[in-house]
Amino acid sequence: MSGRAPRRSVLAVRGDERRARRDRLAAEEPMEIRATDPEGRTWPVAVTMRTPGDDLALAAGFLVTEGVIASGSIRRVAYCDDVEGEQLFNVVTVASAAPVEIGEARRVAATSACGICGVTSLDAVQVTCAPLAPGPELAREVLLGMPDALRARQRVFDQTGGLHAAGLFDPGGRLLSLSEDIGRHNAVDKVIGRAALDGGLPLSDHVLVVSGRAGFEIVQKAAVAGIPIVAAVSAPSSLAADAAERLGLTLIGFLRGDGFNVYAHPGRLLP
Repeated sequence: MSGRAPRRSVLAVRGDERRARRDRLAAEEPMEIRATDPEGRTWPVAVTMRTPGDDLALAAGFLVTEGVIASGSIRRVAYCDDVEGEQLFNVVTVASAAPVEIGEARRVAATSACGICGVTSLDAVQVTCAPLAPGPELAREVLLGMPDALRARQRVFDQTGGLHAAGLFDPGGRLLSLSEDIGRHNAVDKVIGRAALDGGLPLSDHVLVVSGRAGFEIVQKAAVAGIPIVAAVSAPSSLAADAAERLGLTLIGFLRGDGFNVYAHPGRLLP
């Protein structure tokens, strides 16, 4: 498996000065995700571009948040043993003890920036999601401290400047889990997948903070995992705000410095 921050020779231009130096880049490689049903039938579900690392959690999180498998049905997650050479660690199969629902979630390829490419309707998402719990309540000062706590743990970003991060916090502001990836939705899938593998879903008493913008796919994945509060350092999309409103999720954007905007369900925030 390739490193998450490989080195490369670059020409650095700063004003009139040019010099050759070594730089670190965020690793990006394709990973195929497969699902196996109780009868032993295996389907290729997706190919996503990701930063290697936490691959088993990524596969589990993707299949759970896309509604392909139920979180409690995961029987085994492993790299495929029918793949040779360099691709050995780029194909992951998740075995389910319950039926596998491929449906529209199946896709041949996806980019690292892409979230949902098949199921994109709010009605379809609402069928997948259980009603979100009313809590927790979150203090303003605690929320404002979360981006700095997230940034302080972004080790690969420090080396490359090219990765998104997703972090799960408790209502007291403690960072419980963090993942980095070149794809923002992959980072979310990794933290949710890790919780799924640990039997920790639903995450009804957690806050999800993402280092970039909050698109529809991030709101959808959080809702499927039971996360009631999503906060983004950058802007949400209009569809993300619509989905949050309909799903009962508190959506926060532009969480920077001493302020933020609340786009849906502000009732979970303490005065």
